[in-house]
Amino acid sequence: MDAAEPASGASAPEAPSPTCFRHADRESYVRCSRCDRYVCPDCRRDAAVGYQCVECVKSGRQGVRQARTAFGGRITSRPYATIVLIALNIAAYVVEVVRPETVQRFAMLGSALLQNDPHDDPDDISTLFHPAGVAHGEWYRLFTGTFLHLSPDSDTFLGPMAVVHIVFNMYWLWSLGRVVEDRLGVLRFTGLYLLSALGGSTLVYLIAPHTLTVGASGAIFGLAGGYWILSRRQGYDPLGGNQMMATLLMWMVVSATFASWQGHLGGLLTGIAAGAAIAHAPRQQRGLVQSIYLTAVLLLLVTLMYAATSHLNVG
Repeated sequence: MDAAEPASGASAPEAPSPTCFRHADRESYVRCSRCDRYVCPDCRRDAAVGYQCVECVKSGRQGVRQARTAFGGRITSRPYATIVLIALNIAAYVVEVVRPETVQRFAMLGSALLQNDPHDDPDDISTLFHPAGVAHGEWYRLFTGTFLHLSPDSDTFLGPMAVVHIVFNMYWLWSLGRVVEDRLGVLRFTGLYLLSALGGSTLVYLIAPHTLTVGASGAIFGLAGGYWILSRRQGYDPLGGNQMMATLLMWMVVSATFASWQGHLGGLLTGIAAGAAIAHAPRQQRGLVQSIYLTAVLLLLVTLMYAATSHLNVG
């Protein structure tokens, strides 16, 4: 039996209208230029040629490499690390104003006998003083001292300089820190700052272990040393005609008259070493190489501190 044929003049059934691949109830005749699927106005985005669906746009963004600084750090819109460091320094200053004993408890000190609470028994000489400092296990002083500053209630002629001390340090931390952070990114900048702070405390520990020292100057001079190395690596000398660097050098000399020059010098030398470790790392596996170089700088500081501790304990 032969198949029936449609009557003469009858039309064939129409094909269904194309719909958006994400919204089956929306008719669409526009295709994604990348995956060729139909997309409605809500699901398409303008592209260099035609339109792309939202999923293709998303996958394309994931494949784009994030912009990096000249030395491998992530580019950020604001100097977040610099702002946090300034906030920590100011918070520490407020604490020491409210509780002046904070300075004696957390300032950088290699080894000394500190007076106990005056309410202790004055007849028992063994309770009048106690050994304190890095050599006696208070390793935290290597960092906490760099967040403290001259106390405003100091009974020396330096008392009026207390506010000037922190104001100038925070001014330079803001002026120099945001420039260096812009070139390094948050992680590398933070590593440079903390290593410089540790380097300043280390030289104090080696040369003046019995002196109570405070201040962020060592870390800031470390940023200056790192900034100089980074600038030279990029092909120009920051000391040539740069008023900021010239003024910073003057502040280094002036502040050394009432603050620890050992901390300044130690921070500066460590900043130069850490800056060189970051700036001269090869582009291939740069992050790994920079980490190895910075770890080497850290191990050198730890070795020097271990030698100083052994010498003080023997003495």
